Amino acid sequence: MPQIAASSLEQGRRPLIICDFSPPRGFDTELLEPARFLDVDWISIAYNPGRSVRVNSAFAAQWVKANTGKDVVFTLATRDMNKLAVQSLLLGAQLLGLENVVVVRGDDFTERDLAANKSVNDFTPSQMITSIATMNEGLDFKGLKLRQPTRLCVGATIDMARGMDRELLLTNRKIRSGAQFLMSQPTFSSETPRIFHEQYVERFREAITIPIFHGVQVMVPEGIAFGDIPRWVTDDLAKGRPGRDVALQILEDFASAGLNTIYLVPPILRGGGRDYETTQSVLEVVRGQ
Repeated sequence: MPQIAASSLEQGRRPLIICDFSPPRGFDTELLEPARFLDVDWISIAYNPGRSVRVNSAFAAQWVKANTGKDVVFTLATRDMNKLAVQSLLLGAQLLGLENVVVVRGDDFTERDLAANKSVNDFTPSQMITSIATMNEGLDFKGLKLRQPTRLCVGATIDMARGMDRELLLTNRKIRSGAQFLMSQPTFSSETPRIFHEQYVERFREAITIPIFHGVQVMVPEGIAFGDIPRWVTDDLAKGRPGRDVALQILEDFASAGLNTIYLVPPILRGGGRDYETTQSVLEVVRGQ
């Protein structure tokens, strides 16, 4: 299975696309079938969206890989597992042939959630990234030798639209911890990544050299959005403009700015469903089908 970092270095002019995908709330494999028809380079299986009980991201990723032939990324959250559980799961993922993993913190539990759950946070995201890099050198979190080093390509998430100073620092920390690629939360203009890069270079006196997959969310009027949505997007959707066309406008803007590594987020519907058909209609235009 191609590792994301290596594939990005070998990239030609064709856009490289990671597509977000939700694991099901049961074991009905029909809900994983839409992954088969998405014309993307990697399917990224989310981690318990909505803080709900779902198929583990690694297990869902392995099913998609084995049954559709698609390359995959699975997700780990620091919120829910201690060091022993995390590293044991990572060894299991390697046993199943998974090589790409993205580390997230996980959404905070609400007060209602905390009545039945508790956060673990044995690692921060940067610490978990470091621990995976150490496993790739053949050592577990206790410093003991593994039978074999892992071969995991580890990524991290960033949010360029959030408080700039804090996010610049977190991004630098994740890169120095060993992140090999980054996935950005959705933005709506190529100006946002441009400013983020400029500020990063100004602050740290070096450029970001690992690949960044720039988030683009496909919107629908009745959907749920990540973060703050620009007024022009909400106005266009309210006037009946298809979310597909809005996404294509953003992707064209990104392509004009030379941003051709994309993290595509399908519409998120109320109740937790996803609109993968609209997403594929976007991909057909991007791929020139």
